[in-house]
Amino acid sequence: MHITPAQLNNAVSTIQTLLPLEYPADAILRRFFQKNPKLGARDRAFIAETAFGILRHRFFLEQCINPVTPRSLLLAFLVRFQNVNPHELKNWAQGSEIKWLQTIHAVKMGSLPLTAQAELPEWLIERLRQFMPDEAILKLGRSLQNAAPLDLRVNTLLTKREHVLETLINEGILAEATPFSPCGIRLHSKPTINLHPLFLSGKIEVQDEGSQLLGYLMAPKRGEMAVDFCAGAGGKTLLLGALMHSKGRVYAFDVYEKRLNNLKPRLKRSGLSNVHIQRIANEHDLKIKRLKDKIDRVLVDAPCSGLGTLRRNPDLKWRQSPQSIEELKTKQSSILSAAATLVKPGGRLVYATCSFLPEENQRIIENFQSDNTEFDLLDCSELMAEQKIAVNTGKFLQLSPDTHGTDGFFAAALQRKKR
Repeated sequence: MHITPAQLNNAVSTIQTLLPLEYPADAILRRFFQKNPKLGARDRAFIAETAFGILRHRFFLEQCINPVTPRSLLLAFLVRFQNVNPHELKNWAQGSEIKWLQTIHAVKMGSLPLTAQAELPEWLIERLRQFMPDEAILKLGRSLQNAAPLDLRVNTLLTKREHVLETLINEGILAEATPFSPCGIRLHSKPTINLHPLFLSGKIEVQDEGSQLLGYLMAPKRGEMAVDFCAGAGGKTLLLGALMHSKGRVYAFDVYEKRLNNLKPRLKRSGLSNVHIQRIANEHDLKIKRLKDKIDRVLVDAPCSGLGTLRRNPDLKWRQSPQSIEELKTKQSSILSAAATLVKPGGRLVYATCSFLPEENQRIIENFQSDNTEFDLLDCSELMAEQKIAVNTGKFLQLSPDTHGTDGFFAAALQRKKR
């Protein structure tokens, strides 16, 4: 790896800007690149990979260096995790730094506390210890330190998965079918897929395989009415529309107009005509009340800690806290209760998060069921088997990067009793 002094200087500036983590890391990076438009594609890639790499390994790095500065974090990361020889940095690093860097490789991972080995904050380890042993925490933590692969969802309304695979492989892009999702493709590199003809023509979308499986858990049928209650930019909305063969109706609800605006061009590319985008003021909006007891399938992909996505968003380790989890629990319960009013007798309600914390998951469902006795819990493994998907995680769908190669997801499926 040939690294120029200019790249190193820019990386230090980026880390300096990033580390207070007052905003999401990807937003800070975007702003940094906007302010430095002369940076080339190679420089941007180096800066982004280095910045995210440091966030993934920050607990380890901070155990090994003193003082902790953007410069020392950068040097230690390159030597320990990018296998850069300290002497390759001699045009930029000082002699004393080169000497110190040679000790970084000798640090034994097993001699460090679990926070540094698993790269998880102390408060989160304490929560995880309530339901898993330290070895399992370490395994989970290590899997979350790897960068996530690029997963694609094939729009089955417009094409078949084998056609997309054939096209990509013929172009020299290393691609394979995802092991669980019937419409997923996993790439082993990061091509600029948003400029690819398959993407521009709506035949593929970027979507993690775990997220795709939520659509199959919903299993909407042609002609039904479905609601994506927290639609965001609409990845799952579009999947639901495709699973319904563009028949029936899918409502995409969200409180954030900006996110729904991001759905509009995606919807246009998708070829779907059954999706209706609606911004709501909150979970008690009149638009929701009008649909009471009328919907066959309701998906609540609830606002959550996002800790299951640490492969993509390593900054969440510092941006979430026990206090923020408490606030989220209140919001999750309120949204689930409001969404449940839409479900018609015999209809299905799916609650999902990208978190592995029981207080955002199982506890929310337990509390919901004690207040809403007309809802029965369905077995997610049985529902997956009906879709010919071999994921058996018990009555709840619980996916994790160490076991399934997806982001960390939780889902529960409930059915409203017929009157």
